This record gives sequence, C-alpha cells and structure tokens, in this order.
Amino acid sequence: MPSSLLTRTPAIRSTARGPSRTAISTSTTVASPSALVMAIILTSQLMIVLDASVVITALPKIRDAFGFSPTSLSWVQNAYTLAFGGLLLFGARVGDILGRRRVYMGGIAVFTLASLLGGLAPSGSLLLAARAVQGVAAAVAAPSTLALLMMSFREPRERMRAVSLYAAASGAGGSVGLVVGGLLTDIASWRWGLFVNVPIGIALVLLAPRYLPETERNPGRFDLTGALTSTAGMTALVYGFVRAGSSGWGDRDTVASFAAAVALLGAFFLVERRAAQPIMPLRLFASLERSGAYAARLLTVGGMFAFFFFQTQFLQEVRDYSALKAGFAFLPMTVMMFSTTRIVPRLAPKLGDTRLLISGLAIALAAMVWASRISAGTQYFPQIAIPMVMLGLGMGIAFIPLTSAGIAGVAPEDSGAASGLVNVFHQVGGSLGLAVLITVFGTASRNAARHPLPGVSARDQAKDQFAHAIATSLTGSAVFLTLALAVVIGTAIARHRRAA
Repeated sequence: MPSSLLTRTPAIRSTARGPSRTAISTSTTVASPSALVMAIILTSQLMIVLDASVVITALPKIRDAFGFSPTSLSWVQNAYTLAFGGLLLFGARVGDILGRRRVYMGGIAVFTLASLLGGLAPSGSLLLAARAVQGVAAAVAAPSTLALLMMSFREPRERMRAVSLYAAASGAGGSVGLVVGGLLTDIASWRWGLFVNVPIGIALVLLAPRYLPETERNPGRFDLTGALTSTAGMTALVYGFVRAGSSGWGDRDTVASFAAAVALLGAFFLVERRAAQPIMPLRLFASLERSGAYAARLLTVGGMFAFFFFQTQFLQEVRDYSALKAGFAFLPMTVMMFSTTRIVPRLAPKLGDTRLLISGLAIALAAMVWASRISAGTQYFPQIAIPMVMLGLGMGIAFIPLTSAGIAGVAPEDSGAASGLVNVFHQVGGSLGLAVLITVFGTASRNAARHPLPGVSARDQAKDQFAHAIATSLTGSAVFLTLALAVVIGTAIARHRRAA
C-alpha cells in the first residue's frame, strides 16, 4: 500500500474513568482516515448485511436439498438475523471493554469459519446452526465497524460522507445479496453464497491490524444476563409468529412461545434498569429523535426483508425464473439505491433530514402498494420492475437520515451502544417483520386452498394460491411502511411542538 495513505497520528486510548471515556496517547501509530480504512469498514459491513439475504434467491434450492416446509424455510434467514440482532448490544459492550479493533478481528474470523462450515453443511439442522454462529460473530463485529468509522473520520464533512457510504452498504446490502446469491446459485451452487465470505474474511483479518485504530482494554462488566434474556425473548417472539403461520394462533406451542417472549423481554428490561453497566442503556431512548429513528428503522426493514423473501420466491415459483434471473431481476433496485445514496448527502443540507426521510418513505410506500397487486399472471415489466426502482429510490433516500438520527447527540461513553442499536433494530426488524408476514402468508395460503378455482389444473391452482398468499404478505409490508412513515411524521410534529 502506498505510504502516502498513512501518517503518524495519536492512538485512541481509554482511561480508567469508564469503559468508553477516551484520552490521547502518542505511544502507537495508527492509520489516518483513508480510502483503505473506508474500504475495510464498508466491506465488513456489506459482507455482514449481505449475508442476511445472500441465501434468499437460493431458498428453493435449499428447500429441495433439505426438505424445509414453506414456513420453516424462513429460519434459514432468521437463524442469522436473530442471533445477529439479539446479541448486537452485547457485542458493542464487548468492544468497549476489550478494544474495538481486537473484537472486530475476532468476530470476522469466527464469521469466516462459520461461513465455511455452513457451505459444507450436510443437513438442514447443521446449516441453521452455522447460520446462527454467523449471526453471533456478526453481532460481535458489526458494532465495532460503525464505532471505528466514527473514530477514524472526525471532520464533519468527512464524517457525513463516511456515514452516507455506511448507510448505503447497510441499506443496499440486502438487494446486493439477492443478485450475488442468484448468480452463485445458478453458476455453481447455493453453497457458494457462503463460501464467498472466506477469502474476503481472511483479507479483512490480515488488513485490520495495520490500518484500523484501536481502543485499549477498559475495566467493565459483561451484561451476560441482559444478552441472554434479550436474545431468547426475541427468538421466542419470532418462533411464536412462525409457529402461528403453520399451526394457527390457538396452537399450544404458539401460545407458550408468546408467553415466554413476554416473560423474557420483561426480564430483559428489568435487568437493564438495574445493571451497573447495561448493554442497552435506557437513557439512549430519552432522545425523541433517536427513539423515532429506531422504531422507523425496525418497521422499514421489516417490510423490506419480507419483500425480498417473498418476491424472489414469486419470481422462481410462479414465474419460473432461474435463481440467476431472479437475482438479476433485483438489479434495477440495487443500482437505484446506490445511485441515490451518492446524491442524498448533497441534498441533506438544503432539504433537511426530516424532509428527506418522509419523502423516501412515501415513495417506498407507494411502490410497495403497487408491488402488492401481483397475481399469477403478473409480468416483470412494468408491474414488478418499476416498483423495484421506486423502492430503490425511496430506500436510498431514507436510510441515510435514519442512520444519522440513530446516532445523533450520543455521549462518548454510549457511542458503542448507540451504534449497536442502529444494527439491532435493522436485524431484529428483518426477523420480526418476516416472522409476522410469514404468519400472514400461512393464513392466506390456507384460505386460498379452501376455495379452489373450478376447471384449473393442479399446477396452475398451486401457482395462483401461492401468488395470492404473496400478494397478501406484500400488503402487510405496505402496512409496515405506513407505520414507519407515521412514526417519522409523528416524531417531527412532536419535535416541532417541543421547540416552539
């Protein structure tokens, strides 16, 4: 690497006052903010986010290989996103205590190994186990990526550019994963969607010690009880929705799962109120702007992840697309999202984050309503392609102000937890949204099966019922985006009244 990209700058060193308070030490040389620092951080984030969706275009192949049912198939994604979202706050805390670069490297190393094992999995249960380990490793690494980015880019203009690129990687990673997954599945095998992480992960682990800054170890406690109750509670909640989708709301296991979720999540909040060093400081929700951003992110990502999950199956199961063709069908959305995120930072100073966020969500909502009008005879153009372009535009506009609002005004000692919460609501939103809409899908499928069309072949009947269930589920995605827009507008009105 050219030496011009590196300069001698002070290392960031923690003091004994607290786990995240910092002072300056000149004892260590670290890389200055540079293109390579940005590349390492963004590649890490893209890889982590991409893995939530890289298997989606391969789902029909995975289902056939391991015999998953339509509802249990969702665990191929949820095993990853639940472990990821549930342990993110714990991962942020680990980074504060042990040093963020050190923790980042450990997380990426385990993520790489789990990707290899997942690609080699001989059974569905081992694949789900590997996906869960990937999620745990991602939860350890991801909070440190945003924290390291904020440490490396301190000048306001540089930081805005860095955050916009980070938001682009987070927002577009899902649709990029669909294209990459479809390409690899069709050319080689669905397993290559996991194998591709191995060389990338090895390169990141080798480059990180040389170019990323480090925080020294800090005294502190690990809030293991909080981590376990939050993860178990969210898993129980998601399992309850998935179980309801296959067995109904009155099923004994469905009811028991929801009861366990209430008890565990209630215990989590009690633990966080009393913990000396909680993984989720409740004071972070004192800011109306941050709380609104977290809620809107959860709802937005919930609707979008379900869109990816159902739309790719519609294209392959109803329209008979190959995995490759289904992956490339999402390319207009991906291109639009990346293009938009390059423009938004220039518009933000003129229009303001709130106007951009409302505009982006409104465009995405209109697109989702259009996308939900599909049927077995729907053609790709214009009924699918144009809504995808609109979704790319809307999400490209919305994700940058959502990310900025989620870390706005955070005290230095809470920076790790706040950056972790941005990712928590992203991943948990994806899991919870998909679980809720899997329930909608299951209910719509059963209702459609009770009313078969006369004079229609069994194959066409199955396609029509499948398309109807997906259309109903995408209507649910539109409801999620409507609620996200309502949260943002309500937050803006409340802030205006408070300021007045």
